[in-house]
Amino acid sequence: MAFPLSGRAIFGMAVSAIALTLALPAASAMAQGSGRPVRLILPISAGSGVDAIARAAGPSLGKSLGQPVVIENLPGAGGITGAAAVAKAPADGTTLGLFSNNHVINPSVYKKMPFDAIKDFTPISVIGSTPLVLVVNPKVPAKNVQELVALLRAKPDAFNYASSGNGTIIQLAAEMFLDEAHVRARHVPYKGTGPMVTDLIAGQVEIGVVALNAVAPHLKSGTLRAIGLCGATRSPAAPEIPTIAEQGLPNYAVEGWFAVVGPAGLPPAEVKRLNTVFVKAFTSADVLEAMRRQGNTINPGTPEAAAKFFQSEAARYAALVKKANVTLE
Repeated sequence: MAFPLSGRAIFGMAVSAIALTLALPAASAMAQGSGRPVRLILPISAGSGVDAIARAAGPSLGKSLGQPVVIENLPGAGGITGAAAVAKAPADGTTLGLFSNNHVINPSVYKKMPFDAIKDFTPISVIGSTPLVLVVNPKVPAKNVQELVALLRAKPDAFNYASSGNGTIIQLAAEMFLDEAHVRARHVPYKGTGPMVTDLIAGQVEIGVVALNAVAPHLKSGTLRAIGLCGATRSPAAPEIPTIAEQGLPNYAVEGWFAVVGPAGLPPAEVKRLNTVFVKAFTSADVLEAMRRQGNTINPGTPEAAAKFFQSEAARYAALVKKANVTLE
């Protein structure tokens, strides 16, 4: 038996239908992009290599996401401050991190960590790598590895080397050089690459390892001098700079890498979406050209490959940190 519906009942059903229709896109907003700004946290200071990378890719990334991207520098404690902000963020895809080697080095350097560098994060993609370069103030009477090693051997602890902070890949790369060359120099940590480079140029410190893209203009102007690239091969962005390995330290090789991560618990569909978005952004023609000019190698991988890479890099750097005897409270 059919019952006639009142006007109020019909209105109520219509409202419910509209609400359900609106709820369906809302429920899938995470998977398709919510339109809310995406906070991309860099646990390093402005002026660093990763900072230059993020800002060059920012416009393309925003276009691929269909969402505004807010790049936020949160340096401190070798990257722990910024990483902690990512770890504590909601797992909804609106807070991500662009991390470097420091993230997997820190557990071996710091005795206490506010998070688990592996379990408290969701790997999205290892995007690529960036060359590091050993530089000196031009007043230092050394133009290559042999001359710098001879100088440091003649005057142990007479020279200072700068880093972007205690326990960073920048410090570890310098310590590895000193260890391979069997020489000594005093460590002067800075709060980020920017102030470190400023004091290198001013001659407040004499030696430092830094990302090539962060100092390329200073190398061209002569305000800093390159001693050698830290990687296994020369960089197309600066082919005139020889590697440290080819200058007599064949076992020395280290380079920076950068990867996108989110908080732990990101749904698999969202991880897949974000991986696709970052791969699209970093392999766009304009970003690839910007990365080429900076000397970066772009080869974005899968979330699964990133997870395995973090594990293997953490183990590799644990051994290097132990050898270099770098430990902080």
